[in-house]
Amino acid sequence: MPELTVEGRAVTVADGVTVLAALQNLGLHVTRRSGRGEARGALCGMGVCAECRALVNGVLVRTCLTTAQAGLTVERVAEVRGDR
Repeated sequence: MPELTVEGRAVTVADGVTVLAALQNLGLHVTRRSGRGEARGALCGMGVCAECRALVNGVLVRTCLTTAQAGLTVERVAEVRGDR
C-alpha cells in the first residue's frame, strides 16, 4: 500500500486508488478554492471538469485522474489561475 504525504501528513492508502479518493477518504472533499474563495472539489470525478485539481509533487493535476503512488506529495491550493 502506497504511502503519500498529504499537507505534511504521511498517510497510507489502498493500492490503485486515485489521489482524489485518497483525499476523500481522509475527509478532504475540498481540493482547492477559487480566486473568490469558493470551495472546489470533485464534480464529475472522471477528468472532464478539472474542479478537483491539486498540487501533486508541485504540479497542478486533476486528482481524479492521478493514481496515488508511494512518495507523492499532495497539497490543496487556495487559487488556481484561470478560474472564472
